[in-house]
Amino acid sequence: MRTAYSVETVRAAERELMARLPEGALMQRAAAGLAVACAELVGRVYGARVVLLVGSGDNGGDALYAGARLARRGAGVVAVLLSPERAHRGGLAALRSAGGRVSDEALRDIARADLVVDGIVGIGGRGGLRPEAAQLARAAWESAPVVAVDLPSGVDADTGEVSGEAVRADATVTFGAYKPGLLTDPARERAGALRLVDIGLTLPADAAMEALQHADVAELLPRPAAESDKYRRGVVGVVAGSARYPGAAVLAVAGALRGGAGAVRYVGPAAAAVLARFPETLVHAGPPDKAGRVQSWVIGPGIGDESEALDDVLASDVPVLVDADGLRFLTPQRVRERRAETLLTPHAGEAAALLGSGRAEVEAARLASVRELARRFGATVLLKGSTTLVVAAAGGPVRVNPTGTAWLATAGSGDVLSGVTGSLLAAGLPARDAGSVGAYLHGLAARRAAGPAGAPIMASEVAAHLDAAWRDVTG
Repeated sequence: MRTAYSVETVRAAERELMARLPEGALMQRAAAGLAVACAELVGRVYGARVVLLVGSGDNGGDALYAGARLARRGAGVVAVLLSPERAHRGGLAALRSAGGRVSDEALRDIARADLVVDGIVGIGGRGGLRPEAAQLARAAWESAPVVAVDLPSGVDADTGEVSGEAVRADATVTFGAYKPGLLTDPARERAGALRLVDIGLTLPADAAMEALQHADVAELLPRPAAESDKYRRGVVGVVAGSARYPGAAVLAVAGALRGGAGAVRYVGPAAAAVLARFPETLVHAGPPDKAGRVQSWVIGPGIGDESEALDDVLASDVPVLVDADGLRFLTPQRVRERRAETLLTPHAGEAAALLGSGRAEVEAARLASVRELARRFGATVLLKGSTTLVVAAAGGPVRVNPTGTAWLATAGSGDVLSGVTGSLLAAGLPARDAGSVGAYLHGLAARRAAGPAGAPIMASEVAAHLDAAWRDVTG
C-alpha cells in the first residue's frame, strides 16, 4: 500500500531523525537520491546542461547539493538564485566547489538546459508562486524536462490545491514519504512521475492517505468457498433506470453481475432491457421492500425524478449505495438516521449540489470536499473524478484510487462503478473497502478497454473487462 503523510507528521519525523544524525546528513541523503533521479531522467550526465531553480529554504539546499553531485560527474550546472542573500550557504559552496556557477541570465540558461530542477519552495509553502518564480517556471516547462524537489513548487502538500501559478513537473522526487497533494488533483497532474527516496524516517501507522495496490486489493476481494451459495456470496438489489434512461439499469446490473455478486435483483421499469442482456437477473416490479432478500442496495442511476423507491431502500437494514439521481433527494438527516452503512458516490457536480457550493470549488479542493461530505452526511463518500477519493463516515485515512484512464470520462461509466461496488457491499466488505476496491477494479477494466495506447471506450466495454481486472489483481 502506498501511504501519504501530512507535512506536520513528516516534519516531526525529520526532527526526530536529525536529532540522531550528524548535522546535514539528512539533506545529503535527500540530495543523493535526487541526483540519481536527475541522472536517470537526463540520460547522460557528462556534458548535460542542468539548471537549478533555487529558493531560500532547505528545498533549495537539496537542489544545490544534488547539483554539486551532478557537476562532479561532468554536468554543466547553473543555479538560478531567487533570493541570493538567503540561499543555502553550504549547498551553494558545495556547488561552486564542484565547478557549478550562479546564473547571470536566468532565461537564457533555462532555454539552453537539458534538465531543470525545481527547488523553489518546499512542502511548507502556501499559495501560488510569486511573479518572478512563475515566469521561470513557465520558461522551464517550455524548454526542458523538469524535476521537482519533494513536490512541485506552488502546490499545497497537504491538500493538493493549487491557488495560483505552480510548477508543472515531468517527475517529482519526494523524500521520506508521499505527501497527500502528490496523489490528489489538481496538484497530482503537475507532479508527473513520482519517485520516493527513503531517507530513514520513522512514520506512524496511521497515514493521512492510502492508495491500494494489487496485493491489497487481492487480499480484500471476496472469494467463494466450496459451500457458498448465492446468498453467502451476496445478493445486491439494483434500483436504476427509467423510461428515459433504461441503459442506466443495464449498466448498473452489468457492473453488479461482474462484481462478484451471487445474484442481482433488479427493481424498476427497465426489466425488459435488463433481461434481454442478462437473463440471470431476478426482476421485480417493486416496491423494493417486496422484491426479496438482498444484502445491499444500489439506487439512483438513471431514475430521473422517480424518488419513491428511495424511502424503501433507506429504511432497509442493509448497506445502501446512493448514486446519480438518487443523490438529489438526500438530506443529511435521512442518511444519519440509518443504522446500516451508507455509501454516496457523487461526481464533482453532484457533490457541489450536496454541499451547496460550486463545481469549480469542489474540483479545486477535492480532499476538503470529500471530508466535509462524509462529516455532514455521516456516510462513507466516494468522490468520482480525475482522482477518485474515498473517505469513511468515521474519518481516518482517505483512500485515493491509483487506477483509471482519462478515457473513463464517458456516459454510463459511473453506473457500472455503482454496480460493482454494490456487489462488494453485498459480499460483506465495509463501505470504505467496497468503494476503494470497486474503483480500483473499475479503473483497471477501463485501462484494458482503452488499450495500451488509449482509445475511446464505452461504459459497456468497461463492464465487459471487469473479469479481466479481477484476474489482473489475483494473478
